[in-house]
Amino acid sequence: AQIRYSIPEELTRGAFVGNIAKDLGTDVAKLAAANLQVLSDSDSQYFSVNVNTGVIMVSERIDREQLCGQNPRCFLHLKLAIENPVEFYRIEVEILDINDNPPEFPSDEVSLRIYELASLGARFPIQPAQDPDVGTNTLQTYHLSANDNFNLNVKARTDGGKFPELVLEQALDREFRAFHYLVLTAEDGGSPPQSSKIRITIQVLDANDNHPVFDRPSYGARLVENSPLGTLVVKLNATDVDEGPNGDIRYSLSSHNSAALRQIFAIDEQSGEIRVQGNLDFEEATVYEIEVEAKDMGSPTMEEHCSVVVEITDVNDNAPEVILTSFSSSLSEDALPGTVVAVIHVKDRDSGEQGKVLCHVSPDLPFQLRKDYEHQYSLLTSTRLDRERVAYYNVTVSASDLGNPPLSRHIILPITVIDVNDNAPQFEQASYEVLVAENNPVGSVLVTVSAADPDSEQNSRLSYSILRAGGTDPGLDPTRYLSIHPTSGQVTAKFPFDYEQTTYLQFHVEVSDGGSPALRNRTLVHVFIVDQNDNAPRVHFPRAGEDSATQFRISPSIVPPALITKVVAIDADSGRNAWLSYHLVEATDLGLFSVALRSGEVRIMRALQETDASAHELLVVVRDAGEPPLSTAVTLVVLVEEKGPEALQGSEARAADGGGLPTITLYLIVSLVLISTVSLAGLAALGVRCL
Repeated sequence: AQIRYSIPEELTRGAFVGNIAKDLGTDVAKLAAANLQVLSDSDSQYFSVNVNTGVIMVSERIDREQLCGQNPRCFLHLKLAIENPVEFYRIEVEILDINDNPPEFPSDEVSLRIYELASLGARFPIQPAQDPDVGTNTLQTYHLSANDNFNLNVKARTDGGKFPELVLEQALDREFRAFHYLVLTAEDGGSPPQSSKIRITIQVLDANDNHPVFDRPSYGARLVENSPLGTLVVKLNATDVDEGPNGDIRYSLSSHNSAALRQIFAIDEQSGEIRVQGNLDFEEATVYEIEVEAKDMGSPTMEEHCSVVVEITDVNDNAPEVILTSFSSSLSEDALPGTVVAVIHVKDRDSGEQGKVLCHVSPDLPFQLRKDYEHQYSLLTSTRLDRERVAYYNVTVSASDLGNPPLSRHIILPITVIDVNDNAPQFEQASYEVLVAENNPVGSVLVTVSAADPDSEQNSRLSYSILRAGGTDPGLDPTRYLSIHPTSGQVTAKFPFDYEQTTYLQFHVEVSDGGSPALRNRTLVHVFIVDQNDNAPRVHFPRAGEDSATQFRISPSIVPPALITKVVAIDADSGRNAWLSYHLVEATDLGLFSVALRSGEVRIMRALQETDASAHELLVVVRDAGEPPLSTAVTLVVLVEEKGPEALQGSEARAADGGGLPTITLYLIVSLVLISTVSLAGLAALGVRCL
């Protein structure tokens, strides 16, 4: 089945088109249940169907002129598909024209040039107006404003087009009126009608009926520069009302033309064609005015002159010229933004837009161009420079004209950034820790401090020196023990270190560059003296000569494990090197006596017997825990005697002396604790400083 509807164009969205359910005689509920679908033949979906009501509505703006142009009838086709059973319905919607477009002339004004001797009835066509509407809404008629010389004639073509013509009804007289101003109105047949107007300017040209007459008093031509040889400039046309030889005309270039112009242009005396025979260069001349003579062959000869104005159109055949007025090839890195580096003059021999030149530099560089005036630019720094980041720039200045296609020229400005002393030397480490074994060789390298300065040349030449650190013992002047090479930073020892005198040393190393003023930096060096096992244990008790032994007397009735004496020794070293052990190496009877490994106490291990010797010689060795270990030996002689009160008193005195041994041991323990505490405090302070 096929259904047809008619609607005007430009309806709003949602406008009613038709009720498909009613027109098909189908229940709306049936359509909704049958999965109604709308299919359009066009790319746009101009209509939609409400399946609940069966109403077809406009869903998009419809422009009849856009859809069908000048076709008098315009249709949009739809297909409705339903299921169960499958059926198709074709719907044809006719789009009716409305008067939504006025007639339009190609331009608002037209100019005509008419000779004053133009024949009556001469016709002068005018470009017609166009109206995209159809039917009565399209262009219907023209109206000409009132005047004395022209009437309007409208020619109707078979396709319905209407073309206006001006018809000369009364002779023109240029001396009376040189210009005529008319208004032509085009009107369509809509309701209400729409119209548009065009202004007609008529210039009346003078004519000389006794001389050869050019068809225009002057000719104009426009040529592109560099036109090839033989290019036609203009074809002149002169007429003479005379007949026979008196009307035969010859053309020539007037003697008023320069020799240079005669080398560029040539004229054919028969046809009046002027052609190019030389090079046309806009930059040398933009306009040529050629004086031309038209002579008849009568006797006497009569002539007429006209001028041909040839305008040369510039082409973009000249690249911009870039002239460096002033330029500084080196620039200090502390130059402020806005410092002028170069002054550039640009020019282009072309004209108009093709002669306008724009300059630019890369936005990635710290430079910018400032336009001082029409043809001059200044190259400025846009940000601060940093030689340590970029020491050299190749700045490309590009100059481009506005031609199509544009021509460009580039110059490269090499700019060297001069260093200033703006960077202090930086040590590789904020602090250095050095472990040095005592008894080191004189001149040995303890540590090498290293600093770097990103500046260049003199500003990066570094010199090292040793300063006394603030926390160091005033008596420990580091320069007394150490020296530093001023250029390599190697710290060497002047004397061997003795751990027993100095365990720790700290000092500052200062580095300064060669700039003016010099910039400096410091680092802290911690030197820890590592103990070596270079001191053997020393026996403090019992005191004896090198080759003598100390005697002790005991009673035969002594009860084991009675303390006979205590060997007390100390070691000037520290740590494991000062850990002492006591050993009974030799004895008259090894089973009778014992020596405590750590305390050095000598005790009797069993009761004396009558068979035991009355004198016993003991060799006690005191050994440290160093690598290799060092030791000291002491010889003790134990005499077994029955003594009277005097002898016992001596024994008691020795016992009293022996009672003083724990006090010495206490002193040693306190000394070790103090040394350990100071060492731990120093290490803790160093750790805090490093953090």
